Parts: sequence; structure tokens; C-alpha cells
Amino acid sequence: MTLEDTRLGADPATGHGRHPLDPLTGAEIEAAAAVVMSSEYATQTLRFVMIQLAEPAKTPTLTFDPDVQVPRRAFLSMYDAKTIYEAVVDLSARVVESWTAVPGRFPSYLVEHMTGVEEKVREDPRWQEAMRRRGVTDFSLAMIDPWPAGYYGPQDDYENSALICRPLTFVRAAPGENGYARPVEGLIVRFNLDTMSVIDIEDHGVVPLPPKAGNYTSEFMFDTDNRPAFGEFRDGVKPLEIVQPDGPSFSVDGWRVTWQKWSLRIGFNPREGLTLHDVSYTDRGTVRPIMYRGALSEMVVPYGDSSPTHWNKNVFDMGEVGMGFSANPLRLGCDCLGEIHYFDATVNDSDGNAVTIPNAICMHEEDYGISWKHTDFRTGEVEVRRSRRLVISMICTVGNYEYGFFWYFYNDASIEVEVKLTGVLTTGAVPDGETPRWGKMVAPGMYGPNHQHFFNFRLDMNVDGPGNSVYEVDSIPEPDPELNPHHNAWITRDTLVASEAEGARNWEHSTGRYWKVVNPSKLNELGSPVGYKIMPKDVVPVMVQEGSVIYDRARFVQHNLWVTRYDPDELYAAGDYMYQCAEAQGLPQYVADDAPLENTDVVLWYTVGAHHVVCPEDWPVMPCHYTGFKLKPVGFFDGNPALDLPPSPPKSCHAG
Repeated sequence: MTLEDTRLGADPATGHGRHPLDPLTGAEIEAAAAVVMSSEYATQTLRFVMIQLAEPAKTPTLTFDPDVQVPRRAFLSMYDAKTIYEAVVDLSARVVESWTAVPGRFPSYLVEHMTGVEEKVREDPRWQEAMRRRGVTDFSLAMIDPWPAGYYGPQDDYENSALICRPLTFVRAAPGENGYARPVEGLIVRFNLDTMSVIDIEDHGVVPLPPKAGNYTSEFMFDTDNRPAFGEFRDGVKPLEIVQPDGPSFSVDGWRVTWQKWSLRIGFNPREGLTLHDVSYTDRGTVRPIMYRGALSEMVVPYGDSSPTHWNKNVFDMGEVGMGFSANPLRLGCDCLGEIHYFDATVNDSDGNAVTIPNAICMHEEDYGISWKHTDFRTGEVEVRRSRRLVISMICTVGNYEYGFFWYFYNDASIEVEVKLTGVLTTGAVPDGETPRWGKMVAPGMYGPNHQHFFNFRLDMNVDGPGNSVYEVDSIPEPDPELNPHHNAWITRDTLVASEAEGARNWEHSTGRYWKVVNPSKLNELGSPVGYKIMPKDVVPVMVQEGSVIYDRARFVQHNLWVTRYDPDELYAAGDYMYQCAEAQGLPQYVADDAPLENTDVVLWYTVGAHHVVCPEDWPVMPCHYTGFKLKPVGFFDGNPALDLPPSPPKSCHAG
């Protein structure tokens, strides 16, 4: 139990005394599963996909009265006999409050799918024969990744297919080596996840396994067969320590965090992983809300390769696998450096047991250079303040890739979201002397396919309270020639996003476009509505083409920003269940009713991308690639909110 549980006298199974937005405890997860299994809905074949908090409805003030007990409820998604079921369990009353069948949809992976597929494929005689044709007889060296099915065509529809995946095979040269260095090109398995059995094998012909190792661990990286090979670790890397002798500046009470003038709550669930709630900033003694809830809403990785092994790779790592399930236990000094506070996360297995991921969320402070500075050249007086940020992060492993999700809170009241991409490329093999058309060589006989990564973040805004509007802001040359005689003047033009029919917006480089969320009922001292703006960076072109099997499934990537009116059932940019589904779900459906957006409860859905044309420097393990966006106050304050930062004491500076 957490400090907050103890303080409030929380009951571990019912959640009495816990904050309404706290994630479910292990006891609550198991209690919810037990209620279902003791109900009339239970069967011997029922499997739990995800068990998480059923977040309570918003209150008119968007806050919760600490003196009012809000019932704790769990939301469960389950799978049985080719049908998804959703349930809400009242943990206090220990009853199934609702039970709903979701026909015509497949669930995301169950936990055992990630571990059981490899063993079953290895046992299949057709797969074994295909491996022998490639000279592989020690099947224990094979790595078989259970890639989600993607979508080939009508044969993959719910009516025509079981829940399937299409595993891909790689071969280690020796135990412990990087198997991704030896991809088995052209061998595709079609696997039935309902029966955990191989359906069929596609073999498009033998391509030689790449000859070079691709190891990156200290055990192997100095081998001359490795690529690249190094003789020893570099020298001159002296210890770097982050020391806070008085401890960190943040305070933690259960899942509530306060840092300088920031206050927020941290959450976690199996699908989204890290979530943030009730983000507010104290301005001259007044607590001012900014965002009600923020989280990754979906991600997709479309591949731009027409070869048989790669063309159907279009993975929704969140909706088809689950970022919470994929979260790493983080290690001090490796993943995080400094005075760290960790939060453990709890998820479920398919039997409804609680599974704890220790240190799943890392929180610490970082110095971030200069916040502001000015030198008065007449007097020589210098004023400078250093910037600091609070970092809240998780790192997820999905097959070969690692994704780091970082939320930064700055002491100038800005917020930044950053995604760090690293890990190992998914690879393909080419015959000797051939050059890949849809990718780049990274080692002899091996290439990395062209691909992209798109991440959509759902930002339930609450800028200075309920009732917000969104404006698109463009910088344009002064349109009146009489007012622009020197041809140098330019203005900004604000365009109201008035309804959901206008809610799908695209960035425009030529106008320096950004979007701002304002509260029209709250004015700053200059008479303008207070607001926050979303600042794009690293906008990438979308290479997903209309007519492809991924186009409709990932329609959210076709626009940089979507604006919707709040609906508690609209949480995921590509819909609730997109596995093996070709239909356009999610945001295209959410905006179809053309709800008005002015002075109401608005939600921003912002997509960032990474455009990956690989290179040898990405092999054998990829240096971090960064992408993200920033939220910055625009008229929210009456001046620089970081003006009150104290000067840094001279003793904290050291001259060499």
C-alpha cells in the first residue's frame, strides 16, 4: 500500500479511501476478476485481456470533493469463444454492474500470446522443413516474433478468420547473440491465437542468412566478426553524478505529485501505460488548471516495403499489444540518473492475477540550462536564472523496438512531450549483390526497410477551468497594401475551430502555424483570453497512401491535429479494437456528429511522427531518435512566470 493508502485508511480490495483517479491496486485487480468469475457470466475459457480503473465521470468543477466517497470501479475487457466482452465491476459492492458483448471485433494480445507463439512455431514440421532448406537445424537458436496480423484482405475479417498473428523468424548464431542480425527472409507463418497452433506457412524462397554478427552487449561487441567491431570501451568517460544534498524539490503523496508550482496526479493502465491527471499550476496563490488528462492514445508503425515479408507490417503497438504491459522495470543509474522516485505499476495476466512491474515509472529533476538572462551593458549588472524540469517517464519494449515516453514540466509553466526511439531495427535479408528498393543496407546481406512511427497523444484540456475554444494561428504578410508600404509587415490570423467538421487540421510550414486553446471567459490584464498553445516540431510527411490496407485503419495519421468535444467513450485515436479490422474507427467516427467546439469541453489529439530511412549508424542498436511537441502558455500569465526563480548560488558553479 502507498503512503496515501495508509493516510486515508484505504481498503486494498475495495479501494475505500483511495483517490478516485488512483490506478487499481493488485488487490483490486484480483477482486474485480474474482467477482466476474463468481458471476453468471463466468466460463472456463474466459480470459482477461485488460483490467483497469473505470475512471469516474467528470464533475462540473472537474475536481473531486475529498469528503465525498466516490465508488471504485474496474473496467474489464475479456475474450471468450471469439467474442469480446466488456464489464464494469463495482469493487465496493462486489457486483458486476454492466456486461456488454462487443461482436465483430478481435482483442489485443493476451499475455500468453507473447510467450507461447514461439514454442508452438518451433514444433511445427512445415516450419522446421523451411528452416532446414536454409541450413538451420538447431531450432533452439530461432527467435520467433509474434507480429500482429495486420490486415491482408477479407480473409482476415472477423467473419472469415480466427484471431491470428503472422510471426517472423530470426536466427541467433549462438546463444545470447542478437538474432535480428540474421533475419529469415520470405518465411511467414500464419498462426491461430485461439487454438495456439500454426495454420499455414508461406515460403517465398531461400535468401542467404546475413553473414555478420550484430551484437551490442559487452560479451560480444569486441568480436572481430561483429559489425562494427571495437577493440575496447572508450576511455576518458569520467563519472557524472547528479547530487541533491537536500533531496529533490518534488513531493509525493500516493500518486499525487507537487513540484514547485505544479500539481498533478499520475496514473497507469495496461493499454496506455503512463497517464497524467489534474495538471495545474499555482499562480500567485491561485491554483489554475491546465489539463484534465493526458496520455498516449495510439501509435502505429507503417512499413513502406512491398516485399512479402514486410508489406503487411503495420503495428498498433498500443492498441494491439498494450504499452502498459510492455513497460520496463527501470534501473537507477542506467535508465534514470539522479534523485529518483519510482512508481511501481500493476497489470493483469489472462487469468486475472495481478502482475507488478517494479519501477515502471521514473520521476526526477533535471537542470535544463538557462531559463532567462540579461546583461545591462551600461552597468555591467547580470541577471541569469537556470531552468529546471520535472521528468516523468516510462520505457516500453515491443519486440525489437524500445519507446521512451517522457513528460517534462518546466518552471516557466510549459509542458513538453518527448518520445525517444531506440532498440534494434526490424531487418530483412537480400541476396548477394542485390540492393533493396524499399530500404537501406545496414550490414552485408541485410537491410532495414523504410518505415515511419506515428504517436497520437490525447490531451483533455482544461485551460483555467471548463469552457475552452481552439484557434488556428497563422502568420501572414500584411494583407492591406496601404498598411505595408515597405513590404515587411506581417500579422497573425486567428481562425476559430468552430465544430468537429473543421476539427481535422494540418500544419503549415509557410505560415508558422500553431494552435492555441483559450478560455474565453477568463481574460488576462491586457484583455485577451488566457491560453496555451501547442507547438509542433519535427513534422514528418505521411507516406501512408490511400488504397493501402493501413490507410483506413490508421486514419488518424492523415492530420496533425484533431479537435473533438469531450466524450468519455472516446479515448483512442484508432478506436477501441482495431486488431484485424479494416474499417476507419476512432477519430473519423468521433467527428462525424459535427459537435460544436466553441467555449466547451475540448480534447486535442496531436500526432507526432518519426520518418525512418535507416543507415548503418542505426545498427546493431539504434541511437535514440527524438520527436515530440510542446505546450506553452500564451497570455495565460500577466508576465514571465519564471521571473521569481531564485538566483543560483555561486558555490554551485565550478571553474576548471
